Amino acid sequence: MSFSRCRSQQPPVKLVKDTINIVADRPFSRADTAGKVPLKNMFGINAYEWNFLENPKAPNDRNHIYEDNMAIIKSFSAVRHYMNWNKLENTMGDYTYNPTNNGSWYYDVIYERCKQDSILVVADLKNLPVFMMNTYPQEDRDDENVPAYYKADRSKPASYIDQARTAFQFAARYGSNTQIDAKLVKVDSRPRWNNDVVNTVKIGLGLVKYIECNNEPDRWWKGDKATQTPEEYAANLSAFYDGHKHTLGANAGVKTADPNMLVVMGGLATADVNYVKRMVAWCKQNRGLKADGSVDLCFDVINYHLYANNGSVFTHQRASTGVAPELTESGRVADGFVALGKSLKLPVWLTETGYDINPESYQHAPAIGNKSALLTQADWILRTSLLYMRHGIDRLFFYQLFDAVANNPGQYMTSGLAESPKRRPAADYILQTNKLMGNYKYVGTTNADPLVDKYQLGKRIIYVLTIPDQKGRTADYTLNIGKNSKAVLYNLKAGADDMDKKEIKAEGGKLKITVTETPQFVEIRE
Repeated sequence: MSFSRCRSQQPPVKLVKDTINIVADRPFSRADTAGKVPLKNMFGINAYEWNFLENPKAPNDRNHIYEDNMAIIKSFSAVRHYMNWNKLENTMGDYTYNPTNNGSWYYDVIYERCKQDSILVVADLKNLPVFMMNTYPQEDRDDENVPAYYKADRSKPASYIDQARTAFQFAARYGSNTQIDAKLVKVDSRPRWNNDVVNTVKIGLGLVKYIECNNEPDRWWKGDKATQTPEEYAANLSAFYDGHKHTLGANAGVKTADPNMLVVMGGLATADVNYVKRMVAWCKQNRGLKADGSVDLCFDVINYHLYANNGSVFTHQRASTGVAPELTESGRVADGFVALGKSLKLPVWLTETGYDINPESYQHAPAIGNKSALLTQADWILRTSLLYMRHGIDRLFFYQLFDAVANNPGQYMTSGLAESPKRRPAADYILQTNKLMGNYKYVGTTNADPLVDKYQLGKRIIYVLTIPDQKGRTADYTLNIGKNSKAVLYNLKAGADDMDKKEIKAEGGKLKITVTETPQFVEIRE
């Protein structure tokens, strides 16, 4: 997430209607869903430690989950935890987690609860610690600078050894490997004051499976001090991944601590697939090939960011409004990343997308007809999930749980899918859809406008129908359900835990439905 993207003041980009292959609605075959992810993978959320722990009635009690917020977080299937490096290593070589010396946050408490509630965690280790940032000249100090000391050779993996050591410590604690030399695992166990809770060494807690290396390493808007070329970031990742093939010492790199923890590359702000291709080329040259002939990559997941609006991240053209996802190049961009992922046999994630609700933000979801901005945001958030299922993305995370600054007109300031202590309609829609069909897998799209997506779980079938527009358009559609005579129509309901539903009967195997810009769901009953 960034706050100054797309600066060029050019005319808005022309809307581009998404295209998708249309398939015949035929009897189900196992091949239709082979290798595909369940719909619930599209329901991740970006959040911070204070979203879990900060109770407004007891702001200094940070070692317990704030249950009102946790009830909202459980609407989602996964959390991308924005985790500042300075929290883990406030002073050089002194690692703290439970509590962190910086902020007194209890990470063990958060991760244990996420595991208990079956919420996948992606820990995004990002930004610089103060001791590293302070090596830069005063005018260049920014905690989003490249994670290396001032004037370090950014092309060399060894320049990123401090970050690689922190990654090792995190993986040793929260990963699944219990067979680590305990002498290598460090915490700062000194009390900060009388009766302070002190950190203790823990190994192989098995609470975190994924760790991300920084965030938006291609952040061009902050200049050279904060922007890495693909080759520089690949060198950074190589240190982070396995201590550059275990050459940086026994305490450097995620895989050195836990070979099973998976490394996610930092989400790209530019959404440029060629950036990843250049990283692969660097790996081939500097890490070589594996025994099977494949490139020895230093990441397990491809990752990028993309917000749907009428600007262009590719030309740095500033937007003026958010746009419905099907009317942008989002699908085409996803196709490029998914094709690369398949060639490398790697999953592809999109870990930031979303919409503001403040009408002065260039990323806002507008009111449409009798729908408020909140309801448009809800429509477009859910339709974003459906779009990326069509295009084969493996995981999706929305920005973000709560507003950064309520009522602020800046971009990404009012993107919250919830407003503590309650959900907004966007989170309602995700909760309801996940409850109805989170484990279903996408079979194919049988009609383009209205969109008719077919999902399957065993012998159970659900069709999702949507008008891919942003002007309050509706259309009548006849859904052929063959020999089945009964179906259940589900409609999303803001402010509720469950959708409204009603049983409908088919006439001659056909259902007539008025489709809207809010997705509707038809469950076929045999």
